[in-house]
Amino acid sequence: MLTVEQQNDLVTVNVMGELMLDDFREFESVVVGELEDHERIDVLLDLSNMTGFSIDAAWEDLKFTREHERDFRRIAVVTSDQWLTWLVWLNGAFSGAQVQSFPERQDAEHWLAMQE
Repeated sequence: MLTVEQQNDLVTVNVMGELMLDDFREFESVVVGELEDHERIDVLLDLSNMTGFSIDAAWEDLKFTREHERDFRRIAVVTSDQWLTWLVWLNGAFSGAQVQSFPERQDAEHWLAMQE
């Protein structure tokens, strides 16, 4: 399950439990909608309550990231899981976005709020 919030050019996603394909498609829909109003967006992805993900959701994530590789400015991921941190880094390699992993949400929010 996930919740998605939008504010200006920031999309905030909270994942609880296992991330499934339908959940990821909900995220995709919100991002595509935001890209109609903004050239590039930031994403705060809180995975601190995620227990896992389905293979089809992971595959969809990879495809979506490649299709939108220049549409993200910064992606802040909240997780203390080493494997998720590694996956975030790997995903960032396919994206033009600055990708950073944080153990605490307030650190991620602060990083996104900083001016470049």
